[in-house]
Amino acid sequence: MRNLLDFLLKYNYFLLFVLLEVICFILLFRFNNYQGNVFFTSANYVAGKIYDASSHITRYVGLDEMNRQLTARNVELEMEITALRQEMEKYTQDSTVTDRLLSQSHTEYRAYPARVVNNSVTHLNNYITINKGEADGIRPEMGVVSGNGVVGIVYLTGAHHSIILPVLNSKSSISCKIKRTEYFGFLKWEGGSSQYAYVKDMPRHSEFMLGDTIVTSGHSSVFPEGIPVGTVDDMVDSHDGLSYLLRVKLFTDFARLRDVLVVALVGKEEQTSLEKSAGL
Repeated sequence: MRNLLDFLLKYNYFLLFVLLEVICFILLFRFNNYQGNVFFTSANYVAGKIYDASSHITRYVGLDEMNRQLTARNVELEMEITALRQEMEKYTQDSTVTDRLLSQSHTEYRAYPARVVNNSVTHLNNYITINKGEADGIRPEMGVVSGNGVVGIVYLTGAHHSIILPVLNSKSSISCKIKRTEYFGFLKWEGGSSQYAYVKDMPRHSEFMLGDTIVTSGHSSVFPEGIPVGTVDDMVDSHDGLSYLLRVKLFTDFARLRDVLVVALVGKEEQTSLEKSAGL
């Protein structure tokens, strides 16, 4: 209390001046129409700007959930489109085919949304950490995709986090194909730019053009068929001259990767067990 009294005594003239100024402004704006209108107009303008800024902040925060939903929906749509395209190629008169395929695209694979919490793109062997683990249903050898395309494969899992082996890792090898002509090879990364990788073992008799879309082949239990990978950007002969080496501009921007989807084939354990028994 003594400190408060000392403060008031020390600044009594200044405080009295402020009080008188406040009283003057109240009398000015309350009993003069013009000044009152100017004050309320200015106050409404400032309040409007504050509300507008608040609205932008609220919408920005909401983009986080919206982005996760769009990522999941993009992957679902890619799976549906691929299934429908395949069925149209062997079209029958059965009117229930489309409905059956739409249901299968959701039941053959389970999807788990996750957030990237650590990522690297400048090393020869890059890794990605996500915020989901075994407690969330994530297991090694599951595929990981983004809203734009393939990301990588689950490598190690903890209780609540997992390490992803991305396309940008020299140990990564993903079976993919040319969407237009169905010829397939293996996607590999050899360092350098995070925007490009290479499709190896493309047969010499394969048909392709610059700009062709590369998608997952579906020849493994990791990825569904038809998940986008990138577009053919350039072509050279392989070192042995027996196949082509296609440079692919990747759809996924690994430097800005944030939300991903982990996909798991239902019944994968049985397929994996059989392939191991056969020595595949």
